[in-house]
Amino acid sequence: MTSAAKSGVPDVRKQPKQARAQATMEAILTATAAVLTEVGYHHATTNAIARRAGVSIGSLYQYFPHKEALVTALCERHLGEMTALLIGEVAAMRGLPLAAAVRALVRSLLRAHSVEPELHRVLIEQVPRIAGFERITQIDRIIIELIRTELERREEPLRPKDLDLAVFMLVHSVQAITHAAILDRPGALADPALADEVTALVLRYLLVDPP
Repeated sequence: MTSAAKSGVPDVRKQPKQARAQATMEAILTATAAVLTEVGYHHATTNAIARRAGVSIGSLYQYFPHKEALVTALCERHLGEMTALLIGEVAAMRGLPLAAAVRALVRSLLRAHSVEPELHRVLIEQVPRIAGFERITQIDRIIIELIRTELERREEPLRPKDLDLAVFMLVHSVQAITHAAILDRPGALADPALADEVTALVLRYLLVDPP
């Protein structure tokens, strides 16, 4: 294993600088997501990914030396898409009453996990703890920091006295429900009833006098 892989940084041999090279790398990552979703991590091969991407195996290896590097880079891309969505939506919630902001945040979390939900399921369920895979859990730390910052600026009285503990419990509770939905009830992510029930759970925990 390379030192880059050990550090959790995607082991990419060739960083694309020209538009054509960037397009090739994106095609390879998109093909990786498709193959993982179809056959799972253990049955996915670099040859199958190269065929799906429409590139030679030699071209694939110019960018990624092995399957682990491909999946690590894919985790990075998936995490980046989810994080960008959440940061934008949390910023848009400022100025809303807390109850409305919580409802909007819950819906945002469900939408964020709806970004390629089948891929997310594979990453949760099938991909082993490869070097760098743990970085997908960074989404939890990012969400915790976003929510804590938002709650700190609020004037509404909160029931929990320990804000750090409260945010930790809330984020991991909602994430557990969301991941369970991805694994067992993927259609529920788009169901307003799930968003309503999770919102009620959060508000009853968080507020002194929930609506």
